[in-house]
Amino acid sequence: TGGHHPVREGEVFNARYQALRELGCGAFATVWLCQDTRKKKNVAVKVLKSREGFAEAAQDEVSLLRCVSSMKKKDQAGENIVCLLDDFRMIGENGFHILLLGVLQLGALGPSLRCLMGDYAAQGLPLPFVKKSLQQVLAGLHFLHRRCRIIHADIKPENVLLYVRDKSLQRLLSDAADCGQRTDLRLKGPGGDPGNQLEDSDLMNIEVKIADLGSACWTYKPFSKEIQTQPYRALEVLLGLDYGTPADIWSTGCLAFEMATGERLFDPQPGKYFSRDDDHVARIIELLGRIPPQIAFSWNKSTKFFSRPGALLRISRLFPCSLSTILVDRYKWRKHEVTPFISFLLSALAYSPEKRATAAQCLQHAWLSA
Repeated sequence: TGGHHPVREGEVFNARYQALRELGCGAFATVWLCQDTRKKKNVAVKVLKSREGFAEAAQDEVSLLRCVSSMKKKDQAGENIVCLLDDFRMIGENGFHILLLGVLQLGALGPSLRCLMGDYAAQGLPLPFVKKSLQQVLAGLHFLHRRCRIIHADIKPENVLLYVRDKSLQRLLSDAADCGQRTDLRLKGPGGDPGNQLEDSDLMNIEVKIADLGSACWTYKPFSKEIQTQPYRALEVLLGLDYGTPADIWSTGCLAFEMATGERLFDPQPGKYFSRDDDHVARIIELLGRIPPQIAFSWNKSTKFFSRPGALLRISRLFPCSLSTILVDRYKWRKHEVTPFISFLLSALAYSPEKRATAAQCLQHAWLSA
């Protein structure tokens, strides 16, 4: 079973939550759709894999989720964060310690943003929906950063869940809850009925919520030097520097580009003589320009990437290309759309974390409100 409790459909956790089907599986846990038999509602139960060291990390996640829930009740804010309803510990088969954490609100939650983006990969999501979704992600981050003092540390499409109040849209999204079984949300409704297609106009009725605090940490107590999924990893994290809430903003800039174009901003690959991290730093320089020496050499192991200021250690040839050129030539954006979007991206991708826009400043950017 890969070192974790073999959950089965129909199993009941804590004499209350009956497992219906698996929603997803990650490196540390599986998430199950369950019915709360007391309240007769569907919830998501995160089942921790029982490997050494996971339990402590899970307790940290529970503490973070409890803080979010507490602050949401106190401030009546944080509506763009998936909240914790319950947590408990069980002893599994063969003495495994099974921590079932994050009995999360499900209700009208649908699949992740990744599922939706897959159906728009050729051209990106419509910009009005991109802006609305980013506003909600940034509002959630502002709540986490300022009210909860939490760094999410893994903002990416998989950790942004779709949320709808409309019953017909809920049924349509439920068909796409399993990303493994690809569903074209724009073209196919339940039963293939053309009258139930998800049109672009329906997108504006979809909201998003930030999920999965499994990698999160307190702003005053980072748990790990290595955070974030590679394509969304902030420069300071790549370079091994201290990080804070600005790392989430970098990831959000990467997310914005991917939503708007259908392709990742950075998709680093290892080569014969260089690592994935080497390629990642090179791609950042090609797109955003030379990294200032005070940043590149502010780490005592700077020789990991650089031989001297402005020169990478293992990659000698770079092919600079501006964001403007990429958007106009590759994605065929009209020039009047390019400038404000680039302004937003650059504010989120500033090399210096101190100069990077905060979530609140991003929310006030002209591109989001245009």
